[in-house]
Amino acid sequence: MKKKPYPLWLGGIAASVAGLCTHPLDLTKVRMQVAGDKGLLLSMRKTVANEGILGLWGGGTGTLLRQMTYSMMRFAIYDTVKAKIHTDSSPMPVWKLVAAGSVAGSVSAGICNPGEIIMVRMQGDKAKPVEKRYGYRNSIQGLYRMAREEGLATWYKGVGPNVVRGLTMNVFQIGGYDVFKAEIIKNNLLADGPVCHFMASFAAATAAATACAPADVMKSLVMSSQGAGPGVFTLIKDAYANHGVKFFFRGWTPAWIRLQPTTIITFLVLEQLKGGVDRYRKTGGTLM
Repeated sequence: MKKKPYPLWLGGIAASVAGLCTHPLDLTKVRMQVAGDKGLLLSMRKTVANEGILGLWGGGTGTLLRQMTYSMMRFAIYDTVKAKIHTDSSPMPVWKLVAAGSVAGSVSAGICNPGEIIMVRMQGDKAKPVEKRYGYRNSIQGLYRMAREEGLATWYKGVGPNVVRGLTMNVFQIGGYDVFKAEIIKNNLLADGPVCHFMASFAAATAAATACAPADVMKSLVMSSQGAGPGVFTLIKDAYANHGVKFFFRGWTPAWIRLQPTTIITFLVLEQLKGGVDRYRKTGGTLM
């Protein structure tokens, strides 16, 4: 008998918990990319000095909106595609995991681009000069102002690099987690449990942070700019000419440091949520 799918919102809840826990690192990564802050600790000290300790959670509503749209959708699509393309009980080949991750990442990143852009703008806002700040009160008001002041098309500004990043991230993070987890269990390195989940997510996060760095840098630059701004290819050409290849890995350290706990917390929470649903169903529950 085919196992009943898990509720679609589990991934969004797990990602939201992780996003709030690691928000200071994500905010710092964006500010290093957008404002050119030098060094992780220096940037964080600057934020605390200017905005207080709660400043590290600036733009938190943008993070929640993004996690409950993009993250919820990508986990849901990933599981759905896997179920469609692999219907037997044999181990799923890597190419199918890559295919599922590619579809989930590109579709969810494209559709949910508004949540991504409002998160980036709110996180990087106070690192800018006062006259260049957006000053959004929250993510919903920010989306409304973007549409009113810059046109509805602004919601999909930077959608190209965001889709590339989303595709890459999902292949290496979600697909990578499944690959690493399966290999760990298959080779009897660890039993299926929290330690196994921790090690698989650690490996997946490292792979994802490295693969996504160039697209992440370009996404932050495009989304944080006002007005039409230069095109993506112009930004790439100018960045390479002025800074070299290293520019495309700017913010890698905070991105990696942030992605590690984000990925680990997401999958540990998600596995526990799935276990809770399984236990609920065994008692005869039918609501999930």
